[in-house]
Amino acid sequence: MSDEILECCIPYIQDPSDRSSISMVSKRWYELDRLTRRSITIYLCYTTTPQRLYDRFPNIESLRLKGKPRPAMYNLIPDDWGGFAKPWIDVLGSFHCLSSLHLRRMIVADADLYTIGSVKGCFLQLLKLDKCSGFSTDGLLHITRYCSNLRTLFLEESSIDEMNGEWLHELALNNTVLEYLNYYMTFLEKIKVEDLELLARNCPLISVKISDTDLFCLRNFFRIAARLQEFCGSCFDAELGLYSDIVFPTQLSSFGPMYMLDKYLHICFPVANSLWKLDIVYATLTCGAQCDLLQRCHNLRVLETTDVIGDQGLEVVSLTCKRLKKLRVERGEDVPTLGVQAGAVTHRGLISVAQGCHDLEYLSINVADIGNEALECVGANLNNLNVFRLVLLEKEETITDLPLDNGVRALLQGCQNLRRLSLYLRQGGLSDIGLSYIGQYSQNVKRMLLGSVGETDAGLLEFSKGCPRLRALEMRACCFTERALAIAAKQLSSLRYIWVQGYRSSETGTIDLLEMARPYWNIELVHGDNYNINGNFVAYYSLAGQRTDHPESIIPLALPNL
Repeated sequence: MSDEILECCIPYIQDPSDRSSISMVSKRWYELDRLTRRSITIYLCYTTTPQRLYDRFPNIESLRLKGKPRPAMYNLIPDDWGGFAKPWIDVLGSFHCLSSLHLRRMIVADADLYTIGSVKGCFLQLLKLDKCSGFSTDGLLHITRYCSNLRTLFLEESSIDEMNGEWLHELALNNTVLEYLNYYMTFLEKIKVEDLELLARNCPLISVKISDTDLFCLRNFFRIAARLQEFCGSCFDAELGLYSDIVFPTQLSSFGPMYMLDKYLHICFPVANSLWKLDIVYATLTCGAQCDLLQRCHNLRVLETTDVIGDQGLEVVSLTCKRLKKLRVERGEDVPTLGVQAGAVTHRGLISVAQGCHDLEYLSINVADIGNEALECVGANLNNLNVFRLVLLEKEETITDLPLDNGVRALLQGCQNLRRLSLYLRQGGLSDIGLSYIGQYSQNVKRMLLGSVGETDAGLLEFSKGCPRLRALEMRACCFTERALAIAAKQLSSLRYIWVQGYRSSETGTIDLLEMARPYWNIELVHGDNYNINGNFVAYYSLAGQRTDHPESIIPLALPNL
């Protein structure tokens, strides 16, 4: 292939792995990839340095950067673990083409937001502060004042110190192109509905996800935001009759109410059949109310709810939502005064979904009971699955159909497109044989979480002989020794990241962990987790060497020269 032809083709090649393969063909192809790469995702901010990134890809338009490891979302890693955005923000001026910045689980200071606003200003079109912390509404005010061409402002689940609501007022005054606004689950309260209405008048809003402003106060907003396709948030505190004149935008296809009791359910009925996505994780609806609503949602592609839905609700889903592609069933909470009972999903509900929703690509479910038959049914019917996550809740009930070895094998044999697999079971849930099946049949899985699986070190070592494409592994509550974990990590040839909490520690544990050492490999012991489980470490591939911003609770291990 000539360079001229390649220059025409390479802009259409977006997959990072394909790009990496191209860059290794020759110096010329390496240089073409370097100059034309437009989007980069860095899964851990300590795996490289900002300067290395600029030297490698100076013309990127979009940067997605992750800080703290995923377990930080569950308070399993100290708050001060790291993940500071400042070193990356300080070099933003060097990336002249950068117009999209996504920071996830990072510590972002107001000063960082001042830098973003000053350096990027009107050129910035997308800013996502996703589950970030360390900043206040003063920093946001600088962004909304100077970044007037933002099309997306995303703050979901970030921890924000709220001084006032001026940031939203400034956004409404200065911006005329905003399409996506998200401050969902931020608990920002000093928001004026008038600013939301002004924003709707000035901008072509497509998606708005807010905190708990009463839906009754948003009547005018819905009339003005005629193009709105997605709305999440709000609450229901007014008298029932006051909601009667609410009219949702005609194009609304995604809806996620918060704190909605059964008596307000009829408000959703006019748009139910038009919905492609429904998020009722925070809606406080009983099983019966969820069934009543879901029977009207024939066009759903995405459903997010809690295990309050029960087996009865999942049967309704299987009969009604034939086009469903994503189902997420989180762990719910009992609210006896409202008739809300959590933990009601079992293997029967999972079988119903597998038999009725054949187009599913993403399935995440918390169950109180499970059996091999349910997993075999998933493997036989859901061949398009890319993501499968199963959590077996710690209930008092005894589960007789354990271990789940045969079910896991059947699932992996049938779902060969799986890229992510999460199995969090309980003791006895998976034997060494079952763990070896995961290694043998997870040919395409790249990210994996395993909890309370296996019996001995031998099972882990058999597992590590497989999984040829596994890049990230998280393990919790396991029975393995440091030596076995180290050997397994070294045998998993594609592994770039491993996090383990709760293993069988020994007096020689630190020395044993050093056996996983390889070039460009960092190992850190983590002390003081919230669950008081012995043994917690993280290891990852890094071109930047050992980091220097770790707190006292993090102990980097000195590795031998390799």
